[in-house]
Amino acid sequence: MADALAMMAPRLRAARERRGDSLTAVSRATGISLSTLSRIETGRRTPTLEVLLRLTRAYGLSLDELVGDAPTGGTAAPSAEGNRPAPPARRGRGDGKAVLPLTRYVGGLHAHKHVLPPVDGPPTRPRQVVHDGYEWLCVLYGRLRLALGEQDVVLSAGEVAEFDTRTPHGVANAGSGEPVEYLIMFGPQGERLRPRIPPAG
Repeated sequence: MADALAMMAPRLRAARERRGDSLTAVSRATGISLSTLSRIETGRRTPTLEVLLRLTRAYGLSLDELVGDAPTGGTAAPSAEGNRPAPPARRGRGDGKAVLPLTRYVGGLHAHKHVLPPVDGPPTRPRQVVHDGYEWLCVLYGRLRLALGEQDVVLSAGEVAEFDTRTPHGVANAGSGEPVEYLIMFGPQGERLRPRIPPAG
């Protein structure tokens, strides 16, 4: 039970971001106050059953998908290794994106692995969102397009970006004909990674 409750905060946030919705938009659509939504996503408040039902309806999820290990539909994108499937895609806009929460605790930094499927043709500029927090992003495989404010950057495997999430941002497959795998570390209260050893040279 404790593990299931701890997983709800990052799963709810990931579901909202896959849809490209702001907390304000979700608040208007569900009638849940903005402050309540923010506290739920940062793990500072446990949602009631009524609130969960409103959110799962808004995000196209079932309660089993939110708190358990039920299949979530969609098509699993291949992994970088090519010999095992990536985590199944969570339901969202039907774009085949897969999101795997990697942290199981409440509060502090959260980690997710994302997989974007291959795209046909040149990609459009990704839709940007804005929310509180700080994000660190690392590409594991493929090429990722990051639209950060007015900038557009294409990141390749091994490249990292970090930014304040109050800056409009969005990501998309850069159109290489392959899936993209990347990690996200997110500090909902603005927490950042703190290097202890400076890079050599």
